Amino acid sequence: MIWPPLLLADPSPCLRWLVLRDLLNLPPDAPELVELADVRQQDPLAHSLLDLQQSDGSWQPAALSHGWGHGGAILATSVALARLAYLGFDRSLPAIARAAEYLFSFQQPDGSWPMPKVAVDGEGGVNEPDHTGYDSMAHQTSFPLRGLAACGYAEDRRAERAYDWLLAQRLADGAWPTGTAAGVYGYVAGYRRIPHSRWGCRSNTTGALICLSMHPQRRQGEAARRALDLLLGRETRERYAIGFEVARLVGAEPVHGFITFYARFDLALLLDLCARVGAGRSDPRLAGLADFVLAQQGPYGLWDYPTQPQAARWVTFDLLRSLRSLFDLDESGDWINLEPPTPFQPYPKREKRF
Repeated sequence: MIWPPLLLADPSPCLRWLVLRDLLNLPPDAPELVELADVRQQDPLAHSLLDLQQSDGSWQPAALSHGWGHGGAILATSVALARLAYLGFDRSLPAIARAAEYLFSFQQPDGSWPMPKVAVDGEGGVNEPDHTGYDSMAHQTSFPLRGLAACGYAEDRRAERAYDWLLAQRLADGAWPTGTAAGVYGYVAGYRRIPHSRWGCRSNTTGALICLSMHPQRRQGEAARRALDLLLGRETRERYAIGFEVARLVGAEPVHGFITFYARFDLALLLDLCARVGAGRSDPRLAGLADFVLAQQGPYGLWDYPTQPQAARWVTFDLLRSLRSLFDLDESGDWINLEPPTPFQPYPKREKRF
């Protein structure tokens, strides 16, 4: 193994702590872990984020990304919680507990969170905030629920109500739609289409699946497995997007969009979901995906992230953790795939009639 000294030389105590815990399997009372646990909050990645928390427990959008305003403080706080959870923090941290209560205070009686009012153009892109657009969308709840579940609130009774609401929005084929406006399903732009699903939106389906994958029981339920099966049906190998979600979680990539939040088809995120849901390399689609990702590994055991090189070690850590879990599942997994791999083009050329 060449990567351990490279990852353990990173200046981030959060990354070093995660590498020792998740990749090198040190016990919780190991001196190295105990020492790093005391300094993790001083990690600039965490410290700078915690300093921006408001007195009511929230974060403002400008604190996470310049010019990002979709969803206001609710979505900004949700993303901040997801970031802190990825760095290894949980609900035992007072700042996270305050943020969780802030989010729960906006939860509606049916278990959802309010729908941000955003205008949508004809191609499914998001314009400036407005008072038109969709009545409901899975994202309105999957954003807050993701942050809460990642920090350890997945089995909280309030979070369980949110899961129930999210599952109620699911289409009959197992995907989630773009949203509904006056009872009508919204347009699905080409880049968000799911093979073999008429109204399924890849962005909303990804957001819902991330939430399900963080629940101790629901992660291996029918809904999670069906959603993952649909996503694996898209046969693409987009090298440029590998690790984008990790880079965004550690602040190397800006936060943008609402409907377009999961516009990129990030293979690192897909591998992480496969590991959480329990899909193994016995699935030929996943085996091919894992082989492609492994082929991108550099000579020193790291994966590059060209646009933001400072995120390369984080991306490497994430991929190694996912790949190890997938190889461990080869013998014990009971994953069954149903969707055939389908070559994907967001906007295929149509033959002219004349």
